[in-house]
Amino acid sequence: MNGKNALRGTTAIHRRVEACRDGRDGTLIARLASGWAVFGERQFLRGYALLLPDPVVPDLNALQGDARVRFLADMTCLGDALLAVTGALRINYAVFGNLEPALHAHLVPRYAEEDAALATLHPWAYDWAAAPAFDPLTDAALLAAVRARLAAAQA
Repeated sequence: MNGKNALRGTTAIHRRVEACRDGRDGTLIARLASGWAVFGERQFLRGYALLLPDPVVPDLNALQGDARVRFLADMTCLGDALLAVTGALRINYAVFGNLEPALHAHLVPRYAEEDAALATLHPWAYDWAAAPAFDPLTDAALLAAVRARLAAAQA
């Protein structure tokens, strides 16, 4: 079985990486050295994004040497792009893997205009079910701007 077929039927992260490889993920921002930058399917805060490693590994500690350094560098490069494009105050970074046991990093822009009751809470306090879905048409300007920032940073 080749690596691509080995991904089928495993975690949501595996399926999403497969969709990125196949050009089927409408949230795709860019291919980075360590994996795929994608927007979150739910935009509970504008610009919420993820970094998905390719190949998928179980957790950050499974990456060794240059691969680990590259993933963390790509994560902060994506964070820099989001910060510049969204005008956020900061980016929250999170790596859990409890629900989906495969490495992925969450990048959450935090804004001055957030509801005061939520502004100092972790991002999971938001009602994700009520959040708008990422839409490649509606969010086209955001997508293009983040892509351009990443391309310039990688040049």
